[in-house]
Amino acid sequence: MNSLKHAALGAAAGGCLLLASPSVLAAAGDTEAGLRAQVQQQAKQLREQATLLEQLSARLAALERGSHSTGAAPGRGTGVDVQVAAAIADTRQDDMAILQAQVAQLAATGGGGDGNVRWRKGGPEFRSSDGQFTFHPRGRVMVDFSSTHGSGFDARNINGTDLASGRLGAEGRMGPLGYKIDADFAGNDVSLKDTYLSWDTRLGGLPTEIYVGNKLKDRGIDGGTSGVNTPFMQRNAVASVGAQQSGYYGLGVTTKVIGDGWHASVAVTGDDIGNDSTASDTLAYLLRAHWNPLRGQAGFVHLGGWYWYEDLAQDVGSINKTSPIALGWNGNVRVSASSIANVTVNHAWGLEMGGVYGSVWAFAEHTTRTIESRTVDSVDQQATSVYAGWLITGERPGFSSRSGVWGTTRVLRPVQEGGAGAFELAARYDRYDFLDAARGGEGTAWTLGVNWYLNNWSRLMLNYVHWKTDNKVGNAQRPDSGNTVGVRAQVSF
Repeated sequence: MNSLKHAALGAAAGGCLLLASPSVLAAAGDTEAGLRAQVQQQAKQLREQATLLEQLSARLAALERGSHSTGAAPGRGTGVDVQVAAAIADTRQDDMAILQAQVAQLAATGGGGDGNVRWRKGGPEFRSSDGQFTFHPRGRVMVDFSSTHGSGFDARNINGTDLASGRLGAEGRMGPLGYKIDADFAGNDVSLKDTYLSWDTRLGGLPTEIYVGNKLKDRGIDGGTSGVNTPFMQRNAVASVGAQQSGYYGLGVTTKVIGDGWHASVAVTGDDIGNDSTASDTLAYLLRAHWNPLRGQAGFVHLGGWYWYEDLAQDVGSINKTSPIALGWNGNVRVSASSIANVTVNHAWGLEMGGVYGSVWAFAEHTTRTIESRTVDSVDQQATSVYAGWLITGERPGFSSRSGVWGTTRVLRPVQEGGAGAFELAARYDRYDFLDAARGGEGTAWTLGVNWYLNNWSRLMLNYVHWKTDNKVGNAQRPDSGNTVGVRAQVSF
């Protein structure tokens, strides 16, 4: 009889686990509605499991009572019956406790036992059962085509394809310690981009993030935003003109403090990874802060500013700024600032303002970069960018009021769920002003864009740029204008 009872308990446990497994292990997707449905389904099935366990327990108890009343051998002592009943009860309670613990663990961990896998940001994320350890493979593919026409210089009227970015890497956490590594294969060369360790802590009671390694610098809105999140195929004029001589990335230490409606960051970095080890790094010091003076359910107002100073290395003999203006790939369409030799000081400041209201966003940025030299007077290089957009399908813009940069646009109706995705219209004006130098040029660009977000991790982009340049040096001297059309297919996970 004991073996029969144990078999019944085993069958009950197996049946409950089979009932639990599909709902617990099923991935409900990234959407809030999917997650809510998963939680409700799990709660319902756990209630059903509890009811089933009570029914099985009652039936088993009835069988045991029937066995005691009809199956006892004549002359058997009452002490033996009590011992048998106690053993059966202990066995049932132990098995029930084990089963209940397993069901509770499945409900708490998402069905993974020692851990689980869920889909996040378009890729799998592996988690330990206590959530302290995570591992998330990451990558991106950005494929472009652009066509330029209308220029008075034939060398500028070219068409071509480009792998704007192709990256593979990983990110994860080990408690408060995080890590990230990205290898980019654009241009058929391998270069490391975001490659750092991070530490989450508190400073003065405020959430604080500390990064050690190579990281995208927190410099302005577009300049501090990952290329997969900017609303246009090319970063704006302020990001280009206000860039440090050491580049968009720097190997060093960055600290970011996040408050209620504001953030501030400070960074001390050297050159990007791969600097020639025969000379000292250029040391860069960068400060940035933003504040949301108005915030509400419908949107917020953004104000910000930044400043950086570079202690130039001895191997930096001159600075020759040439900003691309026709979606990047066409290197023949640039605005030239002309070369400045014997440089001694390099610093810049920037201002940013704008906001989000419902599905509409608008921002403006300005920067002035000052370069001093032993042989010429100091030279100012300036840029201004004004840009706005509207998500016509009702989504909220993916701008982060927490960090003051562009993030992920959360698509309400992804295509993989039968929806149409999200559509965005955007426009931008850029001005490049290098006229403070004796032979500095100038340029303007008007950009119109249409973005189709298929889901949270993929989009198609169409940009049209009408540009003008007036260079005093290079192969395209004198006023010129033209049009560039570009398309991009992008996946990022």
